[in-house]
Amino acid sequence: MEKLRRVVNEIAYTDSVYISKLPPLGRSLVPLLSVASKLYELALSLRHALYQHRFFQVHRLPVRVISVGNLSWGGNGKTPMVEFIALCFSRSGISPLILSRGYGGGDEVNMLRRHLHGTTTRFGVGPNRAAVASHLIHKYGCIDIGKSSCHDRQYHDSEKIGVVVLDDAMQHWSLWRDLDIVMVNGLTLWGNLQLLPRGPLREPLTALRRADAVVIHHADLVSEHTLKDIESMVLGIKKSVPIFLTKMDPAYFFEVGIINAKIPLTTLREATILCVSAIGSAEPFVKQIQKMGALYVDRIDFNDHHIFHARDIEMIRAKLEKLERKFGSKPIVVVTEKDYDRDPEILKQIYPFEVFVLCSALKVLPYRGSTEDSFKKFLKDQLKLEMPPAR
Repeated sequence: MEKLRRVVNEIAYTDSVYISKLPPLGRSLVPLLSVASKLYELALSLRHALYQHRFFQVHRLPVRVISVGNLSWGGNGKTPMVEFIALCFSRSGISPLILSRGYGGGDEVNMLRRHLHGTTTRFGVGPNRAAVASHLIHKYGCIDIGKSSCHDRQYHDSEKIGVVVLDDAMQHWSLWRDLDIVMVNGLTLWGNLQLLPRGPLREPLTALRRADAVVIHHADLVSEHTLKDIESMVLGIKKSVPIFLTKMDPAYFFEVGIINAKIPLTTLREATILCVSAIGSAEPFVKQIQKMGALYVDRIDFNDHHIFHARDIEMIRAKLEKLERKFGSKPIVVVTEKDYDRDPEILKQIYPFEVFVLCSALKVLPYRGSTEDSFKKFLKDQLKLEMPPAR
């Protein structure tokens, strides 16, 4: 199954001109995937029509709702953006509720819980996010932040839910949203521009017309020329939509089993590194490690949300032993926080090799007059609310 997923992923990011250069298995799958994509497109159109004609109900919540989503599978920075927005509101005295479907063993939710521990952030997990939100709003209460005064003491101290943030929800049409933020992976974009499963697109690019803002993620890893091309493509679909740039800003490492000890990024200088990841897009992660001055960087990539098993650990250890023989010193394994939070215990089985977890935070980059402050102001203006100053 893992091999089949790799082949499908390779097809999704191969231009039609180069299909003939794919391995035999890949070439044989293309016609089948093309038929499946047509069926998916038909089902998508039918579902959209049913929502448009109100055969399916769209639920409205009594609080403002922000959707953070994308048009393609994995690696677009949705979850880091959800965290950024939740922190923004929490630090301003507004309690956010994050709603997630909990896909892939809940690794993303686990990471968010750890990062947002100590804030007033609430979490709701489940496929029926309208029902989950209604339950939690009934439990904790809610407050209309658009009508409350930012000088109101009760507003500052209230732990009632003031805003809902939907993680990975561009295609979750059953909930009304006040703001749609669409994330784009600047490195991989939209692959071969085909719909699932022939390509990586969950919807046609015309769905960008629903976006209130487009965020180009990993913007620091692509050229200025590429950024201009992406901007041109986006504005060609929806003229004048606000565009922001973000990146993941590495902060430190911690060692598996010793989570509270921060290890400086400079530790990797002149070290032999094996990057191990099961995320939507491994390329940005590997590029970040390469920029830290390592002697040599190797990699093992698994499919997004892959749960590590004993056989995977054996394969990783075999690779590490090979690197140790080649370079004469013990290599260091580096994983992402998402991989760590999926199953912290199994990573301990890589001992006696060290396993470091890279900790990063989303950062809004200056672009055409846009800054982190202007992005926060954009959130406030779009939701028509008065956000109190951050504490």
